[in-house]
Amino acid sequence: MRTKEVDIIKKTVKPRVNVVTLGCSKNVYDSEVLAGQLKGNFFDVVHESDKVKSDDIIVINTCGFIDNAKQESIDTILQYSELKEQGKVGKVIVTGCLSERYKPELEAEITNVDAYFGTNELQNVLTSIGANYRHELLGERLLTTPTHFAYFKIAEGCNRPCSFCAIPLMRGKHLSEPMEQLVKNAQNLAKNGTKELILVAQDLTYYGLDLYGKRNLDELLRRLSDVQGIEWIRLQYAYPSGFPMEILDVMNERDNICKYMDMPLQHITDNMLKSMRRGITKQKTIDVVNEIRDRVPGIAMRTTLITGYPGETEQDFYEMQRWVEDTRFDRLGCFTYSHEEKTHAHTLVDSVPEEVKQARADAIMEIQQGISFEKNQEKIGNTYKVLIDKNDGEYFVGRTEYDSPEVDNEVLIDASLNYAAIGRFVDVKIDNAEDFDLYGRIVK
Repeated sequence: MRTKEVDIIKKTVKPRVNVVTLGCSKNVYDSEVLAGQLKGNFFDVVHESDKVKSDDIIVINTCGFIDNAKQESIDTILQYSELKEQGKVGKVIVTGCLSERYKPELEAEITNVDAYFGTNELQNVLTSIGANYRHELLGERLLTTPTHFAYFKIAEGCNRPCSFCAIPLMRGKHLSEPMEQLVKNAQNLAKNGTKELILVAQDLTYYGLDLYGKRNLDELLRRLSDVQGIEWIRLQYAYPSGFPMEILDVMNERDNICKYMDMPLQHITDNMLKSMRRGITKQKTIDVVNEIRDRVPGIAMRTTLITGYPGETEQDFYEMQRWVEDTRFDRLGCFTYSHEEKTHAHTLVDSVPEEVKQARADAIMEIQQGISFEKNQEKIGNTYKVLIDKNDGEYFVGRTEYDSPEVDNEVLIDASLNYAAIGRFVDVKIDNAEDFDLYGRIVK
């Protein structure tokens, strides 16, 4: 762009854009890309600012995954549309998964939103704000996380046929990002101070099949690992069926690839896995988990489970409980089944009452709480490399390589006794532990 044109754009008075992000880390990434484009168009961009202005453009990046997430998105749209009615904000624009899936219904019900866009309409969102998509900004983002870590999306969409999941309806088929572009993106982040890349996608382990004709996550990991300044690389959202074991070799070879694996398994009984269309059996699931642990000693494994899927019997649930007790995952989350329109599971009878779904989820989490406490007690006396995320008044708060932001354990360091710079690594000796928190002191 020529200098005169830049000067004209800069001098044009532009309203502020307030980006509001709902849902998962992949949405966070999308919002950051949008914000980067807006900044490149010389807009003032903020993320989830509580102090709104009368000429603000509000962009709501919605989630449409399960009932609770959909309701949160709808409530947020209603909140800002009411502020618009009151003249407290200028425009309201909605994008993301909810509007991809329910655009006609939203347009009919919430009529004073200025525009609704889907998940792959970045250029249209920009145009509606008065900005242009700038190809030279490919890979540029305005981080909403602390600069020392970043969610790093390596692919969009999903080809898996899971019966309960609406993601393919909202995100489309799997599309891998070219490796060269991902390496360049990682280099740019590292230059700006990012030390940890958290790899996300609907399915990390499918990476490369569409572009290179083979699963290529192992090669991508090696190339990202070579980027100077990146000290941790973390894997989230690995799929168990067809899991590429060669990535475990890379994990053992490279010190900056965290011994951490997030693998949503959803259930364990054969009849549930078959109905869920997971493409795997109970025994194969157990074998995958055991092989990962055998090949990478000390790896922290995180999973997520669903209770109350159509047809889940007391025996199914009992079997899942016993499996959770036996497997002793390091991290675990549990969700109640959500009956989603246009998914295969929606053709089944949503047979488990909501209160039973929740009771089962609570029972699983109670088991996990005990497991987590016992595993954390074993860490007392050990010293770990910890990345400091924030200062939370009394404590500096950080994480080990075995913990992802927001969802996993935290390490709390007494701020009256220790000083730790945010975004730096320190060695911490663990003195005490609770169910989901570790307490320690910095050692030299």
